[in-house]
Amino acid sequence: MKKRVQSSGSIQALGIFLLSQWHRYRPVICIWFLMVLSVFLAQAAECGPGDYGEMKRRQQGILTGMPFMAHVSSRSFVDDAGHRIYLSKPPARIVSLAPSITEMLFSLGLEEQIVGVTEFCDYPAAAKSKAKVGYSNPSVESVIALRPEVVLAPRDFLRPDLQLKLEQLKIPVFVLDAQTLEDIPLQIHTLGKMFEKTSAANEVTQHMRRRLAEIRRQVETRPAKRVLYVLNSQPLITVGPGSFIHQMIVLAGGINVAAQAGVAYPRLNMEAVLKENPEVLIFPSGDVETVSRSEQQQWRRWDSLSAVKQQRFHEISSSLLNRPGPRVVEGLEQLARAIHPELFGSSEGALRP
Repeated sequence: MKKRVQSSGSIQALGIFLLSQWHRYRPVICIWFLMVLSVFLAQAAECGPGDYGEMKRRQQGILTGMPFMAHVSSRSFVDDAGHRIYLSKPPARIVSLAPSITEMLFSLGLEEQIVGVTEFCDYPAAAKSKAKVGYSNPSVESVIALRPEVVLAPRDFLRPDLQLKLEQLKIPVFVLDAQTLEDIPLQIHTLGKMFEKTSAANEVTQHMRRRLAEIRRQVETRPAKRVLYVLNSQPLITVGPGSFIHQMIVLAGGINVAAQAGVAYPRLNMEAVLKENPEVLIFPSGDVETVSRSEQQQWRRWDSLSAVKQQRFHEISSSLLNRPGPRVVEGLEQLARAIHPELFGSSEGALRP
């Protein structure tokens, strides 16, 4: 009780002093007031009904010299779902719920901190030996049993029951949901700050941006070519605006023949394909998404298509194109080679009759 009175008296004395010196210290007082107000509002938005005590402790720290403010500014992080988490130190136990996130963590040298991954986290090879927690339907029990200090997840695979249970256990959840190619370096920088791997993050992203700039420089000198990306033949499913691969096709110097579709993964009929007359056919290959060679060969019966006439059939690793992680630039380069082989002196990925 005595300490509380003393603290209150200190605050009052500080206020009286600042007010008495208003004309002299007006800029400082205004800045101080705005800083305090902004932190109060941020903490109020984050605190639930049971968090009043914690919020009060933070406010007292701010008013008596603001020792907590440096912590808030340097160790708070906002994810792609708009949620803010506070970490007093870099988490030592991480669960990743996406192959792309796992690849980002490994690129930053965080192998030892990763305690759980998905069933499809297969790169680098060391990821295969990590404990598995499922994929699109991760096991709540498996995740909790690994005692993570943070869970990194894509928006689509973060089930409400899993999120609720983790929140109840005070396990932070951080959503990474790249919508564009440029989002990937930004996410890597965020992870670099979160785990105090800023130098590694800078190195990874600088390498990505250099390769991206080089690919753009090469393809912009050539006319864009019409491309059809075949996810499935029966029925014919491709990619449209809003999909990650649509953006990749454009960046690689192509024109997506399904660019006018209103959905990310539209179905097309052959009449529309024949009208658009793609010059290049791209097929994914890999364990998750793949189009068999026999299915690919069936496209040769459409001999009026420019792609068939010119034998422009190409396979590209789906893990390179679909995973918004550090290796996405490798996928972009393979795509650019398929669309503009003359620029690279290679027909890598081309299928022979």
